[in-house]
Amino acid sequence: MEDSLVIPKVISVDDHAVEPPDLWTSAAPASIKDRVPRVERANARFGWSGGKHVVERTPDGDPCDFWLFEDYEWPFSQTFASVGVEEVDNVPTNYDIIRPGAWIQSERLRDMDDDGVEAALCFPNTLPRFCGQTFSERTDKDLSFWCLQTYNDWIIDEWGGGAGRNRLLPAVIVPFWDVDLAVRELERCTAKGAVALSFSENPANLGFPSLHTGHWDKLFAACEETRSTVAMHIGSGSRVYATSDDSPFIVSSCMLFVNPMGSILDFVFSGTLERFPRLKLIYLEGQAGWVPYVFERADKLWAERGNNAFGSDLKNKPSSYMADNVFHCIFDDDTGLRMRDVVGMDQICFETDYPHPDGSFPNTRSTVEKMCTANGLNQAEVDKLTRLNAIRALGLERFGFTS
Repeated sequence: MEDSLVIPKVISVDDHAVEPPDLWTSAAPASIKDRVPRVERANARFGWSGGKHVVERTPDGDPCDFWLFEDYEWPFSQTFASVGVEEVDNVPTNYDIIRPGAWIQSERLRDMDDDGVEAALCFPNTLPRFCGQTFSERTDKDLSFWCLQTYNDWIIDEWGGGAGRNRLLPAVIVPFWDVDLAVRELERCTAKGAVALSFSENPANLGFPSLHTGHWDKLFAACEETRSTVAMHIGSGSRVYATSDDSPFIVSSCMLFVNPMGSILDFVFSGTLERFPRLKLIYLEGQAGWVPYVFERADKLWAERGNNAFGSDLKNKPSSYMADNVFHCIFDDDTGLRMRDVVGMDQICFETDYPHPDGSFPNTRSTVEKMCTANGLNQAEVDKLTRLNAIRALGLERFGFTS
């Protein structure tokens, strides 16, 4: 262990932009203005029942902003935007009280400067959900596609434009209901400066074909061609693992790694990474401590039972597809760092998760230093964790990032 570590400016691979309340209403033509997503404030109380989130509109509740779109209603919770708050609970919140950096570009850049963060890959946060599930679920696909494109234009041109250029890096969403249209939208967005595609960790959970069908190959080919990293955020499959209907959410929270674990195995055993050797995947909030055993197990099963009724005809062992293709993101994973030689130190990235409450803001420097010191990282490894691996994972060399 070196005597003194220098914590360089961080490139976070997972942050979020809270969509402005007038994002869609300000852009909509008169013909659809009353149909696009909008915000309505009402008093509400949140709770849990049967392991599920329950929302009650009640006069004696707290002021809550609700996103409304067709038949969909999304109440704004403190768990989606409460950066720097020590005590966080699942309670109503609204745009008047969240931190301005959550949705105002100049304030976000100021917070990043104060926190030692040079750049951040930014995902949806409220109405669209993490990979645009809300638009995929609505019946009017023409309206949904207009809303989806309006979001992409905002995250690229406004949030990630001007002073945010090469600092607030856009991850865009595509229409899952039409793979050809998805390809065209990805190409349109990458031409404008998009960095990554926010994909689902399990599209089958959303009612679309699984990776094992080959349905998405056109989209993955376009990702290779445009150098778009395929990014899977926790929750982008719209399900989390629960042990029972009445298990508390803390049980599911402890098992969130099940989602990226299943997703990576689908990418590997579907042959997707074999067919697309230049495809890069990155898993947000997935952590990394579980990776060594899963691929030990996968390699053993491949060696013992490959090319038979177990359904695998991979040419190479599963773990061989990791080093150049798959990146893991951590924010508090000591086990992953202790096992870094097995996970692959070149595959582990850091995220601040701003403005979510479990993120590192405003203590990113001290969080990184404490974690790296506790797990014996040397300076070269610190540099990889905080920025060099992110540059590789997102192909940021094309935007001028070299070290």
